[in-house]
Amino acid sequence: MPELPEVETVRRGLMPVLQGAVIESAEARRPDLRWPLPENFAERLAGRRVEAIGRRAKYLLADLDGGEVMILHLGMSGSIRIEGAPVKGRPGRFHHPRAAGGPHDHVVLHLAGGATVTFNDPRRFGAILIVPYDQIMSHPLLAGLGPEPLGNGFHAEYLARACARRQTALKAALLDQKLVAGLGNIYVCEALFRAGLSPRRLAHTLATADGAPTRRAERLVTAIRDVLREAIHAGGSSLRDHRQVNGELGYFQHTFKVYGREGQPCQTLHCKDTIRRIVQSGRSTFYCPTCQR
Repeated sequence: MPELPEVETVRRGLMPVLQGAVIESAEARRPDLRWPLPENFAERLAGRRVEAIGRRAKYLLADLDGGEVMILHLGMSGSIRIEGAPVKGRPGRFHHPRAAGGPHDHVVLHLAGGATVTFNDPRRFGAILIVPYDQIMSHPLLAGLGPEPLGNGFHAEYLARACARRQTALKAALLDQKLVAGLGNIYVCEALFRAGLSPRRLAHTLATADGAPTRRAERLVTAIRDVLREAIHAGGSSLRDHRQVNGELGYFQHTFKVYGREGQPCQTLHCKDTIRRIVQSGRSTFYCPTCQR
């Protein structure tokens, strides 16, 4: 599942082409993805101007003129391809050209000026919805989400308060989208390693008895912010399906310290341990038992 850095990478790739553009026409090549497409989907998009491209957690938000927002979720295998417009990208050895088209190109937006934006989703776990602008934050997909980890509302004091009474493992708590929005398995593993915290540690240990943040909470907030910023700069992590909108691979996975490195030596200087893998809540967790306490 694409996490915050992958979705933010897609948002930034879409902005130069889609923001401010007029959708001349739209194609819906099937009636549904994860859920049915909005009624009269193509007709409702024709002639609309895209005012802004935003993101909330793992959702892309396209503000349309007329007071509506198109919500797009990439699902497990969704991607967006831009053609017919220059897209600046990151050159390098991880470049991977996309196919020109195929049976999984389910939605195509034809923009005034000739560019096209195509949503491709082989597994069809993605989604596209259109909702009124004034209902966006109360929509079931977005209501109740925690603060953005790169926003001003996410800090050590907040994290300590949110975790103070949680008896769950810290890894599980951080994956709760109601606690913090957009984090997923990969970046939680990496952040916990950077903060030197065991994924098995109980979440409430980030707070003192009176709910104040401990040094652990401060380290973890810094680690989360740092790992997300670095991943966004790298274009995300290309595990299986993720590509940037220009077809290039994200390459943050080449700097992973623990994720996917089971049995390999820990990269911390003077550490002689190896990376372990355990399963928590049905998800693989990678960590160093020496460096993470």
